[in-house]
Amino acid sequence: MSVLYLIPSLLSDSPWQNVLPAYNVEIIGNLKYFIVEDVRTARRFLKKLIPEIVIDDLCFMPLNKHTSDADKSEYIKKLGQGGSVGIISEAGCPGIADPGAEIVALAHQKGIKVVSLIGPSSILLALISSGMNGQNFAFSGYLPVRQPERIKHIQQLEKMVVTHNQTQIFMETPYRANAMLGDLLKTCNPDTKLCLAVDITSENESIVTQTIAKWKNNTPDLERRLVIFVLGS
Repeated sequence: MSVLYLIPSLLSDSPWQNVLPAYNVEIIGNLKYFIVEDVRTARRFLKKLIPEIVIDDLCFMPLNKHTSDADKSEYIKKLGQGGSVGIISEAGCPGIADPGAEIVALAHQKGIKVVSLIGPSSILLALISSGMNGQNFAFSGYLPVRQPERIKHIQQLEKMVVTHNQTQIFMETPYRANAMLGDLLKTCNPDTKLCLAVDITSENESIVTQTIAKWKNNTPDLERRLVIFVLGS
């Protein structure tokens, strides 16, 4: 039976044994075809998990903004022909803030079995470590790049926190994390809570929740750091 395996990748350079079960390695070692967001990242990830693996024996199918619908259909055909395929995200779990969801949707349409392997999700790890409402939350991905639109979006998210007690989760690239934090500090109410989940699963991991007022008194430098922002009450 063909199976589409959703393979979580690492969030940091920490040993894979810290965050992935050995069962994942067993499954991955039996796969030949992989749908990946970035081929180089996927090759390094597989080599880290299975040092003896022969990378040149594997088939990598890129899935990104340049991948055509025709290519996606071809990827699904390999599943229909009886072979199992693994999806590897750039970081964390496939289908969350990455294009893997499109392939999963096509697999369901074709009646192909989908199996999610266990692994780290920076979004969920940030949420459960934040101390904020885990019964009602939303993930917004990346906020607008341009500052006026970003500030407007922050105001909308804070409104959802206040009116619906809905925790808001979003992310930013390492190069714009400081700018995002600056906009949050000057836009949000002093009593609103902000969790900065930084470099999750790495040796430098830091997950701290404080009010906006307290962050203003002790503002960290987030330059070139991977940050998940959690806004709540």
